[in-house]
Amino acid sequence: MRSGAWTVTLLRLARRLLGQRLFDRLMKMTFYGQFVAGEDQESIRPLIQHNRAFGVGSILDYGVEEDLTPEEAERKEMESCTSASERDGHGTSKREKQFQAHRAFGDRRDGVVSARTYFYASEAKCDSHMETFLRCIEASGGASEDGFSAIKLTALGRPQFLLQFSDVLTKWRQFFHQMAAEQGKAGLAAMDTKLEVAALQESVVKMGIASRMEIENWFTVETLGVSGTLDLLDWGSLIDSRTELSKHLVVPNMQTGQLEPLLSRFTEEEERQMTRMLQRMDVLAKKASEVGVRLMVDAEQTYFQPAISRLTLEMQRRFNVERPLIFNTYQCYLKDTYDNVTLDVELARREGWCFGAKLVRGAYMAQERARALEIGYEDPINPTYEATNTMYHRCLNYVLEELKHNARAAVMVASHNEDTVRFTLCRMEELGLHPADRQVYFGQLLGMCDQISFPLGELGFRWGAAGQGRRRWDSPPPPLCAGQAGFPVYKYVPYGPVMEVLPYLSRRALENSGVMKGAQREWQLLWQELKRRLLTGSLLHRPA
Repeated sequence: MRSGAWTVTLLRLARRLLGQRLFDRLMKMTFYGQFVAGEDQESIRPLIQHNRAFGVGSILDYGVEEDLTPEEAERKEMESCTSASERDGHGTSKREKQFQAHRAFGDRRDGVVSARTYFYASEAKCDSHMETFLRCIEASGGASEDGFSAIKLTALGRPQFLLQFSDVLTKWRQFFHQMAAEQGKAGLAAMDTKLEVAALQESVVKMGIASRMEIENWFTVETLGVSGTLDLLDWGSLIDSRTELSKHLVVPNMQTGQLEPLLSRFTEEEERQMTRMLQRMDVLAKKASEVGVRLMVDAEQTYFQPAISRLTLEMQRRFNVERPLIFNTYQCYLKDTYDNVTLDVELARREGWCFGAKLVRGAYMAQERARALEIGYEDPINPTYEATNTMYHRCLNYVLEELKHNARAAVMVASHNEDTVRFTLCRMEELGLHPADRQVYFGQLLGMCDQISFPLGELGFRWGAAGQGRRRWDSPPPPLCAGQAGFPVYKYVPYGPVMEVLPYLSRRALENSGVMKGAQREWQLLWQELKRRLLTGSLLHRPA
């Protein structure tokens, strides 16, 4: 039995032995009280107000998760990630094995600690998830003037669509890089790779993908300018204009030289399911815009992520016109994160919308590595923890440099790592990014790293003016000056009834030390605080 499932079993046994009332009281004194804010929007209000008094905002998340056995989760995943034509044997999937469902990894909760997991049940259930997200957005809007709310796209539609779309996007990018290799430009960074249009036209004609006349109509001065070269962003725009997502989902077959549909056919219901996911995203973005809440789209597994990032980008194009309302999430333990960050920043520059990003290290490392090894594709994860740190700071530094020149961009530094917080503060000081500008946000989970969150929110640091000396992170922070604001810092705040958040809570209690080297120290601090609160009984009463 998996560790998370075993923990839930023990908690259920404890409930039967203690009775519901005593069990709830015990949970609120321990893990529930540490990691969950309360049972409903009313009961969490004292905690939100307490945090706000110390300059710490809240990112609300209704933490209820369906209580499924591993077998039930696997069955739901296989059914929802396979098309009707694949299930009835009339169609053969041309998807790469990375983007196909595999029963051994059907339970996406396995090895995942801090992220909630949704399994597709029905369109009605997706509508219910949307309504829950809408309530969280409304509550976030009422909790602060600059609130955040987080959503997951796997909660809003059938994941089959995300797998198929991710495969399409990945194959088109691979095709671009193969053409680059043929032109002697392999190994360059994504933004530095530029194809010679004339040579590309010849290659595409020889492959039979399109006629010479069609190719000439693709590559025009209006679409590509007069440089005679084409980069990956130009390529993406070109593919957008050549394919219609809901009907074609076509990819280049390098063996036959033809564009082929990814599946032999789509049912009408599958096309409607794709449309409904996009509609639900639109409803949430409009609500966030109405109430002034910034919407963070969480990252998920790599086999869903290309589609999630692309759909998030489409929302950013529409809603990030005046300010960064929609934030995309970048997992820095992935090898391709820097390329993705730089491409998206450049796209925002070219198209004139506001870039918004949340940087995390990532929540699915162990699961992703095991899946890649078992199924047989390249491990997408950086080889070492140090490489992930380097990737995080490289991406963060690039975004901070962008913020220096672009007051309409913003970033959420979502990290429990003290070195990363120090790095951010030092670079902000060097670049002249003031906390009052509210371009750089910090985020941590409720119950973790209070020694980072509250000093940032309450005290801030003395950012000198007119040549006055400035305090560094490694210096004792001075008292807050009159009118001086702290750094924008937020806690990710799950809430929900005790029994209904147990699936999430059981995994949250089993922190995966492989994700963060510093987790051991955090747990030592946490355990000391738990013991102190248990001895004093203060876990029974949150400060108001």
